[in-house]
Amino acid sequence: MKSAGRNPVDRRAHELDTIAAVLPIERREELAELLTDQDVKTLRHLVNEGMGDNTLRALTSDLAYLQAWSLAATHNALPWPAPEALLLKFVAHHLWDRAQRELNPDHGMPPDVERSLREQGFLRNDGPHAPATVQRRLASWSTLTKWRGLDGLFSSPAVKSAIRLAVRATPRKRRRKSAKAVTGDVLAKMLATCARAELRDLRDRAILMLGFASGGRRRSEIAGLRREQLTVEQPVSVENAPPLPSLSIHLGRTKTRGTEDDEIVYLTGRPVEALNAWLTAAKIENGSVFRGIDRWGNVSRRPLDPKAINDIVKLRAGMAGLDPSEFSAHGLRSGYLTEAANRGVPLPEAMEQSRHRSLQQASGYYNNATRRSGKAARLLS
Repeated sequence: MKSAGRNPVDRRAHELDTIAAVLPIERREELAELLTDQDVKTLRHLVNEGMGDNTLRALTSDLAYLQAWSLAATHNALPWPAPEALLLKFVAHHLWDRAQRELNPDHGMPPDVERSLREQGFLRNDGPHAPATVQRRLASWSTLTKWRGLDGLFSSPAVKSAIRLAVRATPRKRRRKSAKAVTGDVLAKMLATCARAELRDLRDRAILMLGFASGGRRRSEIAGLRREQLTVEQPVSVENAPPLPSLSIHLGRTKTRGTEDDEIVYLTGRPVEALNAWLTAAKIENGSVFRGIDRWGNVSRRPLDPKAINDIVKLRAGMAGLDPSEFSAHGLRSGYLTEAANRGVPLPEAMEQSRHRSLQQASGYYNNATRRSGKAARLLS
């Protein structure tokens, strides 16, 4: 059936599905109704240009939110380019002062707009948005405007001033992506909940061990890992023990690297064994490494969503008797560096595995570990 025979919504749903391999979309039908033909055309263009998968997901998510907000706030789809007044309205609806809201109920996002976004699942929390979220969505809006060959007013003095004043009015404490790091002892407790030979245990054990041992991979990298990225390496010799299995993971494009760089990290020993056990049990010879499993034990052909990696970390934390709210997938990343510091692994060596580009960011985990066990913290011990 040719696309010409479909109605506009069905056609957009089909076109969105054709890029799902690069841009996984769970809410395809909803997005097809929300996005315009030009929106979908722009997304397809960005895919063809080779933009990073994570960036594409963020742009799609932000575009869907912006369209939903515009329809709720103005009863019209987003205009391209957006007038300055609409940009200021967006800032005013999302960055507001709680104290001022108590004095003036009309301050901030109008109730009908908030209700519409909440009913569609775009709003979950009460209160003003995080400034970083608003700034990211405005940046996405600006990027999409440029990709349409248009000039926006995102850098106008009025918009910059509005954002600066609004951020001051909505102070928020900076929160860690994971309240606690998944260090070696915590990981051991989580792995103990994956002791059975069932598929879910084999998969989750492989996810936890690979995510940690490969330098603390981001959840998007774990979810997007494909069999073709894995290369078996020569076993690693160890003194007075059998050689350890080894493999390399070709990361390709990452958050901090472009298309020309093929970044590689290595797994050795138990993580390789855990990964091989999952691949063998699930009969995965190509395609996505980590996949969903239905209640009958059938392994899906589609990859896990990055959010599922986060859910698995929280699930296993809870099963281990830990507080799930204190752990997230990012805890594997922070936990790897913290554990490396605790074990005396040189920072440059740990960064080679974690692929951190910022010495300042990576050294923060080392400094915290050193300070916690150093003499200055043990004057009365």
